[in-house]
Amino acid sequence: MLAERFIDIIGADFYTGVPDSALRGLCDCLYDRYGTDGRHHLIGANEGNCAAAAAGYHLATGKLPVVYMQNSGEGNIINPFASLLSEKVYGIPVLFVIGWRGEPGIHDEPQHILQGEKTLTLLEALDIPYKIISRETSEEELLLYLGELKSCLMEGRQAAFVIRSGALEYSRKVKYTNTYTLTREEAIRLITAVTGDDPVIATTGKAGRELFEIRESLGRDHSRDFLTVGSMGHCSSIALGVALNTGRKVWCIDGDGAVLMHMGAMSVIGAQSPPNLVHIVINNEAHESVGGMPTSAGNTDLAAIAAACGYRNTCRVQTAEELSEALAEAKGSGVLTFIEVCTAIGARADLGRPTTSPAENKAAFMSHLKSI
Repeated sequence: MLAERFIDIIGADFYTGVPDSALRGLCDCLYDRYGTDGRHHLIGANEGNCAAAAAGYHLATGKLPVVYMQNSGEGNIINPFASLLSEKVYGIPVLFVIGWRGEPGIHDEPQHILQGEKTLTLLEALDIPYKIISRETSEEELLLYLGELKSCLMEGRQAAFVIRSGALEYSRKVKYTNTYTLTREEAIRLITAVTGDDPVIATTGKAGRELFEIRESLGRDHSRDFLTVGSMGHCSSIALGVALNTGRKVWCIDGDGAVLMHMGAMSVIGAQSPPNLVHIVINNEAHESVGGMPTSAGNTDLAAIAAACGYRNTCRVQTAEELSEALAEAKGSGVLTFIEVCTAIGARADLGRPTTSPAENKAAFMSHLKSI
């Protein structure tokens, strides 16, 4: 089904969400129509944030909002669903559009397997009626589904469309760019040149994939690196837990979308202020791993936020030379450090994925920590 027809048939005036590759057609179409104007389309920091913004929209207009997400975001909406949206509390109608990663029977990455198995189970546990949309779903069927869901929405309840991969298509491929020239892969290569045998915790998405391939190209094993293949927004907390329990320098390679998703972690890190932690945020102002739609990080001074949270040494860099200088300073520093690295959007077309399993990665990483 064409994404533009899906939007037209639903007839909503407000969409908010966190981008997802399974919803790429929908996300591109929304961006083409509305950009990120806030009144019609708002890209949130996390799915719970979006559910709350949708509630605000309904309170102000009385209309039905739509919240889109990858199915991994179901966990982030449980609290605002149960304690805000539910008809047992305020009764705020919301239509959820959920990209179904890890659908049973379809190959996907390890971090999506359990979530894919439990996607429908979670909706059923929350008493959220749903309809599955596939490539074969016709416009007539979509209208019929909306009619079936209309009564519960009018009662102040919530409903969901679960979108199978490839179900929504958009004819135009939207390309997202920024003005920076330093690539993420070049930045990570500079980081690995400095970290040596120190443990490195990398965020989910292309950063971890590039780190893996850089180690391969250097003929080195991957025991130094913990590749956070899921748990978006939590790699800095993992790094904190490691840093508080080892005497070695610990390096965290984070992303702008991830750090925005659970920014409270920065306050906790700053309060603990481990002197052996270096928190690096690669900021390309985009959710690149799921299509490249913009984050709000282009309007956010992450280094200033880190300083306000208690990081002792903070900086923002844009070039390889600036990054190399900041990394050398961090290597010799004895204080909690934050480096924001502004990079271009984009990755090699032939970028692969880790060839080791998460369990193998965990075992090798723990063995390395014990040996240093």
